[in-house]
Amino acid sequence: MIQRKDINILLVDDRSENLFALEKLLKTPGLNIVKASSGNEALSLALEYDFALVLMDVQMPDMDGFETAELMRGAEETKHVPIIFVTAINKEQKHVFKGYESGAVDYLFKPLDPDILLAKVNMFLELHRQKLALKQANESLGEANRKILEQQKSLVEEERLKVLLQMAGATAHELNSPLMGLIGSIEMMELERDNLDQLYIHADNAKKAGERISEIVNRMQNIRRDETVPYTGDFQIIQFDQKVKVLSVEDNVADFARLKEILDTEESIELHHAHDLKTTFSELEANSYDVILLDHVLGENTGEDFLKEVAPKGIEIPIIVITGQGDEILASRMIRAGASGYIPKRELSRSILIREIQQAMEKTRLQKEVRLVQQKLADMSTRDGLTNLFNRRYFNEVLEREFSRSERYGTTFSLCMMDLDFFKNVNDTHGHPAGDKVLKETARLLESSFRKGDVVCRYGGEEFAAILQRADVEEACIACEAFRKAFEKHTIEHDGARLQLTVSIGVQTYDKKRTKTLEDMIHSADKALYKAKNSGRNRVMGNI
Repeated sequence: MIQRKDINILLVDDRSENLFALEKLLKTPGLNIVKASSGNEALSLALEYDFALVLMDVQMPDMDGFETAELMRGAEETKHVPIIFVTAINKEQKHVFKGYESGAVDYLFKPLDPDILLAKVNMFLELHRQKLALKQANESLGEANRKILEQQKSLVEEERLKVLLQMAGATAHELNSPLMGLIGSIEMMELERDNLDQLYIHADNAKKAGERISEIVNRMQNIRRDETVPYTGDFQIIQFDQKVKVLSVEDNVADFARLKEILDTEESIELHHAHDLKTTFSELEANSYDVILLDHVLGENTGEDFLKEVAPKGIEIPIIVITGQGDEILASRMIRAGASGYIPKRELSRSILIREIQQAMEKTRLQKEVRLVQQKLADMSTRDGLTNLFNRRYFNEVLEREFSRSERYGTTFSLCMMDLDFFKNVNDTHGHPAGDKVLKETARLLESSFRKGDVVCRYGGEEFAAILQRADVEEACIACEAFRKAFEKHTIEHDGARLQLTVSIGVQTYDKKRTKTLEDMIHSADKALYKAKNSGRNRVMGNI
């Protein structure tokens, strides 16, 4: 279980009364507030603590907030800590821009609106909690993750491996031509070093080849490996020219033109336009987008109307609100409604917009990773690592539930216990990798042989089990016999060897008179299995 720890936040101000006021406003259980009265003290504390957020005054003696923020951005340990400037002076636009350029994520003016401050602080605290949760969840996977990687049972890791292999091939192919051109030009320069005209030609060719290599490397560095495109067969490959797809929801043509002008120089961003909510939802159904830039006033509708409709539709795209109203109360409401960020139109600039887009996408990525880790943890608690069938723990839970239901409502179900015949010989003769392959193939056949509502599991070792809902002993035996025949005919190839095995199966159907307890039912199914084994194996026996 993930342990919740206190989250650290740093307050930096040379006036003790300001520090006291901020601390009183922000103090809540689980939040450790650290205070610094100078830039130098703040830098020292930033190396000592893991801060979720820094609230910093701009005007301080010796070292002001801008200088402190730039130094924090330059240090590897602190470069990702978000900084919000809080100031009563320096309200001019040039100071605001300077604040953002020094690395701040926001700029607030005193007197502070408590609701706005708390909304912004809580957003960064939640992001930090998600980072901590992801880190702890990853740590908790530990040895289990290592085994999953070794067995290549994690679909995520398998796809990543395919992607990287495809990327390696594509990279080698793309780099080969300019590299050969560069090497050839250098060799020609050595051969014709006395011919000045030829040297210029070869130098120019070498420069072009170098520029081509630089371009390829730059594209590789900006690859988003989570974004792939389908390829022939089951492969997914990296698309080298990936772009961030941004949808601007803006009913003002002039404002969209300004936004387009700001982003036109960004080759990595592909900007699209929707002028009302109806068009927006049509776009979202037809295409996938990475970020939505949402105007608040949209004809008869508002951005809040859009946010109310987003959640029920399951749309998980980060939304940045851009509005000309500049109302911080409005910003607080929009963030609470689900927006990832907020920018007044009067503050729009390339640096601010790019930073907001990057932060919104990073937050969404972290949220998805947290959910993925949580899903992996849930799967690990109910799935067998080798076969990906349900494990015995989950099987016992379902068995108890089915038994209780049958006792209460008089319904029926069947329990099937299965054991691979002479499986030990496979391991002894061909090795454990061959045995693992047999178990995985058995699992695949089991899943395809029974109904979707039936629960199939790996019971332990070479033993498997199935719970067949609303099936009497005759129906259960027919289903198990079909699987037995399919398994007997199935050939498993391993290192040139062709392996064919058989399976023995025992079936017990719920009977109110004969199976008084769940233990009775399991014992009866086991008894039927032993009967099948002792009768010559490769058969289905029902304990009637």
